[in-house]
Amino acid sequence: MSASAGSRSDGRRVCVVGAGFFSQFHLDGWQQVSGASVAALCDPDQAKAKALAERFGLPTVYADVATMLDTEQPDLVDVVTPPGSHRAVLEQVFDRGLPAICQKPFGVDFAQAQALAQAAEAAQVALIVHENFRFMPWYREARRWIDAGELGTPHNIYFRLRPGDGQGPQAYLDRQPYFQTMPRLLVAETAIHFIDTFRYLMGDVQAVVARLRRLNPAIAGEDCALICFEFDSGAAGVFDGNRLNDHVASNPRRTMGEMWLEGSRGVMRLDGEGRLWWKPHRAEEREHIYDRGQDTGFGGGACGALQQHVIRGLDGLQPLENTAQAYLRNLQVQEAVYASHACGQRIVIDGFVPPAAAVRPVFPVSSTVSLTNPQEIP
Repeated sequence: MSASAGSRSDGRRVCVVGAGFFSQFHLDGWQQVSGASVAALCDPDQAKAKALAERFGLPTVYADVATMLDTEQPDLVDVVTPPGSHRAVLEQVFDRGLPAICQKPFGVDFAQAQALAQAAEAAQVALIVHENFRFMPWYREARRWIDAGELGTPHNIYFRLRPGDGQGPQAYLDRQPYFQTMPRLLVAETAIHFIDTFRYLMGDVQAVVARLRRLNPAIAGEDCALICFEFDSGAAGVFDGNRLNDHVASNPRRTMGEMWLEGSRGVMRLDGEGRLWWKPHRAEEREHIYDRGQDTGFGGGACGALQQHVIRGLDGLQPLENTAQAYLRNLQVQEAVYASHACGQRIVIDGFVPPAAAVRPVFPVSSTVSLTNPQEIP
């Protein structure tokens, strides 16, 4: 793609939409990226936008997306806003023939995500979902270890999520207060990261079985989940998560939990400090030394790693991961998790049609739902 008017000679001009809690991690990431720079930030809450712009040394803030796009003529738009705004923002981006990165949760429901992916294809522009967990350095290293054959044949993956931020009536209020009122929380907001990461490490998902719970009565959605995955390869996976308990870590949000990745040659373990431990079969466990990324910020620098990947992809240097069209499979698996909980059955992914209706609450749970018509799943 050719540079727009006003583009820096040394890279792409990026406009960021949204000045909420997570935008700080995006802006920090862009400062680490070569070949791009942030030209402007947009948010209707000008006080928040100006404070964030000042913190990161951004020259300009806007209250209106269209005005920003027409004035700045960016090469790429980074959308860091809640799902309810994605359609309106992205339609303006696509109308101007611009590629975009969009935060997750992607769209308000599966049907809207599907429509947005199709709209990007119709506009012939790239749309990448900002699914950054797979870009955390420990997962990139685990993938490299698998590709090098060091793990052998992958057998199982297990992740125990314990960020410890969800207890009591004040849960989430200091950071993302809307978590309290989300009708679907843990799976749509957090476990979706591990659906994607599990697929990145183990291949596609064949079927799921899930049981969801709400441990904190102060919130609307689920905050505890046990999800069993069957992969096309024959391997298996377990996501065991709740947001109330914590784990051994100086910062429980660095990895948000612990992972065990098992193969025919041994077991790789991730601890709460981002360290990887390798135990060869019938041998002693030892630390596997690798670059764990940043100690500060989010996920060892995962946002910047994703953004750098996107710039390289747009420059034709590597295939883009997590395009919107590819990401729909993650959302299909996510909806199968909710369906499995609702009906108490194993759900095979191929052939499963996610409900077309808008997001429905997890509770109360019906035990009489039929799988013959997916539209009946609450």
